[in-house]
Parts: sequence; structure tokens; C-alpha cells
Amino acid sequence: MKQVVQNYKSGELTLLDVPVPGCKPDGVLVRSAYSLISTGTELMKVSEAGMSMLGKARSRPDQVAKVVQSVAANGVPATYRKVMGKLDSYTPLGYSLCGVVEQVGTGIDDVKVGDLVACAGNEHALHAEVNWVPKNLYARVPDGLAPRHAAFGTVGSIALQGVRRGESQLGEVALVIGLGLIGQLVVQLLAASGVLVVGADPDPARCDLAERLGAAACGDPASAAVETAVAELTGGHGVDQVYLAAGGGSNQPVELAARLSRDRGRVVDIGKCRLDLPWNAYYEKELDVRFSRSYGPGRYDPAYELEGRDYPIGYVRWTERRNLACFLDLVARGRVDVEPLVSRIADFDDAVETYRSLKDGDLKAVAVLFRYPEETQEAGEAETPAVAVPAVRRGGGPSRPARSATAPVRLAFVGAGNYAKSMLLPHLARREGVELSTVVTTTALSAANAQRKFGFAAATTDLDAVLGDGSVDAVFVVTRHSSHAELTRRALLAGKAVFVEKPLALTEDELAAVLAAVEESGNDRLQVGFNRRFAPLLQEARKRFGARTGPASVRYLVNAGRLEHGSWYLQQGSQGSRFAGEGGHFIDTASWLLEADPVSVYALTTPGNEDLQVVLRYPDGSTATISYVTTGAPGFPKETLDLVADGKVLRLDDFVRAAVHDSRRKRWVSSRLPKARDKGQSAELAAFVRAVRTGGPMPVPLESLVATTAATLAVRASLVGGAPVTLARAR
Repeated sequence: MKQVVQNYKSGELTLLDVPVPGCKPDGVLVRSAYSLISTGTELMKVSEAGMSMLGKARSRPDQVAKVVQSVAANGVPATYRKVMGKLDSYTPLGYSLCGVVEQVGTGIDDVKVGDLVACAGNEHALHAEVNWVPKNLYARVPDGLAPRHAAFGTVGSIALQGVRRGESQLGEVALVIGLGLIGQLVVQLLAASGVLVVGADPDPARCDLAERLGAAACGDPASAAVETAVAELTGGHGVDQVYLAAGGGSNQPVELAARLSRDRGRVVDIGKCRLDLPWNAYYEKELDVRFSRSYGPGRYDPAYELEGRDYPIGYVRWTERRNLACFLDLVARGRVDVEPLVSRIADFDDAVETYRSLKDGDLKAVAVLFRYPEETQEAGEAETPAVAVPAVRRGGGPSRPARSATAPVRLAFVGAGNYAKSMLLPHLARREGVELSTVVTTTALSAANAQRKFGFAAATTDLDAVLGDGSVDAVFVVTRHSSHAELTRRALLAGKAVFVEKPLALTEDELAAVLAAVEESGNDRLQVGFNRRFAPLLQEARKRFGARTGPASVRYLVNAGRLEHGSWYLQQGSQGSRFAGEGGHFIDTASWLLEADPVSVYALTTPGNEDLQVVLRYPDGSTATISYVTTGAPGFPKETLDLVADGKVLRLDDFVRAAVHDSRRKRWVSSRLPKARDKGQSAELAAFVRAVRTGGPMPVPLESLVATTAATLAVRASLVGGAPVTLARAR
């Protein structure tokens, strides 16, 4: 089997072939499905291994003290051989995973072969394909909990034990310093306990994430934001408890804790940060400083961890194992959400490169998971659905129909409803070089009205006649959603360029049929009405934001509001859900901002209404969260969007105002009158007409349109399956 190991002397990381461990009594053999990289503890170990010998000594004074003692007892030569032998050997990495029980040792009766378990321990829950795990370091995964979420069990237990040490009470106010992986989990656990939480971290993306996950306010500890929030929430008294979840050599966390604590407040150290306590500050407030020992009682006790001797529940309520089971239950019941913490899921074969990217800073992440070989996932994660993103195959026919460059672009409209008449036709009717040829509707009167108002040369109810008209260059499909895919398919086969309003398709079969028409005809001249990426204000904001170097976080709030009674959007049986109809707009915008297509989709709905939370994950670890709500205030703007990355923030307020802030406190702001709100329809239509006229590329690559449509369809699959959906690229 394969296992990630490191040589502490040279710093070498490698994926080593090692023997499969034996199954000993009082434990189980577990084949890994997912294991979690601790971006704090493990990266600190990886970084230390790359230091010089002097650097290693400075970073581990505790080990230096042991060496000094050994020299006194055994002499320099013996100590040197012992130390160098230990340094120049492979050591394991990892301590939190989820996998499938492959073999059960004697004395085990609480799990069986095939059960899914979460495992803990830096000697037993390693980044390896198979691990032997003693009975007190695993817990059965509750039904319905995804394996990759269960892989957070150990770090969740660390956070949970820290919160227990803080003895938080309902209504208290807590400060969490350090919003990495542990800090984010502490925030959620406290919020679930009825505690108001203020977060402190210099990374604005992590602050934003913590606020989305339940913090009342977050900010840079070097700014006044944190102190102001604490004063407002506590009436100036200070927080009841502080959780130190930060790392590094700065003494700022303990100094901040003293400054913002109330008299006799509690300070809990969970991370590994410098602890030079300022005596006067801690003495005058009589602060209670506590340490949280990893996963809970039992840690570092061989009788508990290796021999399986449990502590009686009447004396020790929360042990390592009971903490592990409790955290899994909280995630399974939705009280803690770990999905937004997942920055990347990497194949186990890419483990070494993943560590290097994290160490070098190329990959900025809160949590990274290793995914093990496919056969493991089939055993442990059969419940996780997937949606195929069909491959785009172009046939041998002409992809750009020949036309005269000087002739006007002749357009036909199929459908002339409110959107076509208010948002599309007014722009086209006054555009030079465009001729509105024919409008096709199912009722004669609506066609006649559109002809009269916008100057179409002809009006008809005969679609076949329009598709057979060789003088028509492009067809606009602006009908009800259920007919989009079929009309698009027919127009492509007829050799027309097609502009179809969203959605392109309501089912995977419809999407496949459209692509089959592209392959059969060789005609890939297709555009879907995803207009927001063409909005001038958003385009200028993205230009001002500049290129990214690390993963980004997008937050998109869509205050959709309630539909009027009788709206055909409510006909979900025939027209698809409301999000299926317009959700592609927002997914496309996020993907355009992130310059990639999503690789997974996770959707949750609020019981009793249509509010949706859709989380998209992208190849570089970026995430986009789309909150599509119907229960908001009618007067609040419909769309607000934030893009956060590399110390910069882009903010868009309903296409009326945009701003870009950077780490140097500079910013760009642009505003326009509400009546001048421009969501990009005019620019999108201009780009489409130009592509038809010149035969150049369509405004949006077909592959992107397909990926966005597949992601929109995956929202329903995620809601039905209750789990994230992987977007599998077909080949």
C-alpha cells in the first residue's frame, strides 16, 4: 500500500510503498476513503523539516532539552547516533480520516466489516491507504453523513474539547483568535451553543467565511474592528472567554486576549502560539488560563489509546472517543457545516505535490482532503451522487455558416414574451446592421403585436418555415423553459446561430440532445443568455481587481422575492424549479469571476420555503456560495456580490455601485443611477451579433455553457441526495 512519509532530517516528502499493517486484537483495519490535512499542525511539521539543524533546534526547545539530558546520561557519541538515527528516518503524517472497516480484530463487537468509521490519532489515522486503529480511536459514522465530512472528526474533536474547556454558557460572548481550520470549527460550535462570537484573523477571506458560518463579527486583530465589535456586544465589559486558535511566534494573541477579556474571564489555548503572558494584564483581571489537550481525556494515555481501557462515563463524561462521536453527530444533524471549509480535494496520488503547494503558498487553504482510490469510495461512499458534464464534440459540418460581411444580420425570434420585449428587442431594434426578420409565436395576436412594435418584416406561427429560411442568420429562443432545449436542437440542425435565453436545458437528457445536434451538424454557434458577465460595471470592477494568485471566495446573495400568484414559473412540474430557470445566471457569473468551471455542487434548502444555499467548488480550491432567497425584504437590492482573494475585496451592489478594496487601503468606487442599472444585455447582444456577422468565436465558449448548465442541474441532484454532487467531465 501507499503512505505519505517525511524524512525530518532532509525534509523529503514521498509517497512510499509500505506493507499493509496487520489487524491486532482490540482494533480494526480501516481502508481510507478520505483523510484530512491539518493545515496548521502538519504544515508546521513539514516546514520544520525543511529548516537547518539550527532552525530545527530553535523551533523545538523541548527536544533540545531532551538531547541535553541524554548527553549527560549517555555521552555525546551515543546521543549523536541516537538523534541522527531518529532524524534520518521516515515519519508519518496525518491524524484525521474516514474509511471502511476491512477487518475486525478480536475483542471488537461494536462495528463490522463494511461499516464506515471516522478515525483519530497521529499513529493510527495516517495518510495511508490502510490503517490499524484501536477501539477508542474510532467512531461509527452516522447514516447519511458523507465520508469526506466525517474525515473532519479528529480536528472537530480538538475544537469541541477546546469549547468544553471554555465552559461557555448560553448568551455569553466569546473571542476566537485565529480563524484557520480549528478556529472556524470553534466558531460554529460556539454559535450552535448560543454564544455570540467575535473572530480575529488578518486574512479577510477567513473573516468572511467565519461570519457566514455564524460569527457575529470578524476583523483584523491589528485594526479597531475587533475591539469595536467586542465593546458593542458586551457593553464595554469584555468577552467572557477567549479561544487561542492561532499559531506562530507572535505574542499578539495573548496580549489581545488580556485586553478584550472581562474581569475573571477565561482564556483557552487550543493552538500552538507564543504564550509570554503579560503578568500585570492577567493578574489585574485575574484571568483563568486553561489548556485544551487535543481530542479530549484519554489523549497520551497508552492504557486508553492502545489498550482500549475506557474511562467510566460517570467520572469522565467526554473522552476522546465520545468527543469524536459527538462531533460526527453534530455534523450529521446539520449543526456544524464543514463543506464550506473544504478548499480542495486532491487525489492521494498527488499528495506530495499538494503538500508542496501548501508549503510554498501556491495553495491557500483552510482544509484539504486526500481522496483515495476509486474502489474505496465505491465501498464507503455509494450514496454520493454525480452529474456528468457532457463532452462537446463537433462534427464535420461547417461550424461558421458562410455569409456576406456587408449584409445585415437577419434575426428571427421564437417567442415574444415580457423578457424579450423589455430586455432584448429594444436593444436589437435600434442596432445598426441588424434586421428583425421574423417573429414566431404560438398565437397570431402576440406575433402581430411584436411585429408592429419592433418592426419585424414578418410574423408567423410556423416555426418550420423560419428554420427553413436560408436568409435567416440567427434564431433567438425566448419561450418558456420546457421548450428551450428542443427548439435549440432544431435550430442548430437547421444551421442557424442560436441565442437561447436561460436555461439551456432542464434535464441531463435535454442537454445531451442539444450536444448531439452540435456533433451531428457541426454547428456550435450557440449562446445562452448569461448576461451578467457582460455588465459594464462588473467588468470594470474585475479589471480593477486584477489577476489572482490564490484561491478566492465568492458570496452572491440573490434576493429573488416571492412570485406573484399564477406565475408560470410556479409550474415546476413542466417548467422546472425557479432556480433551474434562472440559477445559471449566478453560477455563470461566479465561474466567469473565478475563470474556471465548478467541480462540485452542494445545495441546501430551508424547510418550509424556497430559499437555497448553493456551494460551488472550483479546481484551484476557490468556492462560491449563492444564497437564493425568496423571504427577504422586497425593498432590499436583488443582487449583491463579493469576491475576496489575495487581500482584496470586490463588492457589487445590484449593478448600481461597485467597489474594489486592496490591502493598501486604496479603493476604487463607481456608482450610477438606479434607473441606469445595466446588467449586460446590450453588451451581450452586441457580442453575439458581432460573432454572427464576422464568423468569429461566440461570446462564451460552448464548454463553459455546458458546464454551467450541468452545475445548475446538479443543484436538484444534491437536494435529492442530501450530499454534494461531483461534476464528472465526460471524455
